[in-house]
Amino acid sequence: MEELKSLIRDVPDFPKPGIVFKDITPLLHKPWAFQKVIDYIGNRYIGLGVDIVAGIESRGFILASALAYKIGAGLAIIRKPGKLPYKTISATYTLEYGEDKIEVHEDAIQKGMKVVLIDDVLATGGTMNAAIDLVEKLGGNIISVDFLLELTFLGGREKIVKRGYPVFSLIKF
Repeated sequence: MEELKSLIRDVPDFPKPGIVFKDITPLLHKPWAFQKVIDYIGNRYIGLGVDIVAGIESRGFILASALAYKIGAGLAIIRKPGKLPYKTISATYTLEYGEDKIEVHEDAIQKGMKVVLIDDVLATGGTMNAAIDLVEKLGGNIISVDFLLELTFLGGREKIVKRGYPVFSLIKF
């Protein structure tokens, strides 16, 4: 894991001063590293009958599509408002400077489907908790909530675990 962790680039003061952004693109540029990530995460689900992998805009789409392919599942995409062409449901979440919203097609997940949620980074957990709300509204059965990397000092994991869902992070900072 240290080899993969070493490929995550710190970008200071992005997207605003005082924030150190964890850039996963150097890892994605290396075919062997991206394959390892998908294999490590995907091997956890082989034979479990996962129906849908749901990825959150935008880097979550990269992971979700490769993971869905690896485990033979469908793909659902969770986007910012106004980006999906069909009927949607939405969930609002709090940011440090206000609120934001995400949406999913109302037919993306059917009641009882086994769902894996995935995104690139677990920070405070706000976006993922809104995604969980969407899957719950549609009646999906969340198997796991996964991330490529987790910023442990921000406490996002506890908010998800408190809701009763297992959290898996491949790399922790």
